[in-house]
Amino acid sequence: MTTIDAFRSSVSAAAPPSDAGSALQALWWAHRGDWARAHECVQGHEGEPDCDRVHAHLHRQEGDMSNAGWWYRRGGRPVPDVSLEDEWNALAAELLARS
Repeated sequence: MTTIDAFRSSVSAAAPPSDAGSALQALWWAHRGDWARAHECVQGHEGEPDCDRVHAHLHRQEGDMSNAGWWYRRGGRPVPDVSLEDEWNALAAELLARS
């Protein structure tokens, strides 16, 4: 999985790509509309920077800005001033570039 377009297209599969780490799996499930499953992917990886950033994104998506803010602060990042879609794209592109 090297491109964001290929990653987005993979959402039609039954499961995330087998080589995707927890943070990418969470983004995959979020893009598919399964917030709870996405949250499960990162919940067990607290303290891992990529998972913490995706965790923040998920709580922002949920509308829980207090919790999202905590996760952004934990990751040393400000709450993004972009749409959720733009944030998802940026997170996915960054994680894919490093995978």
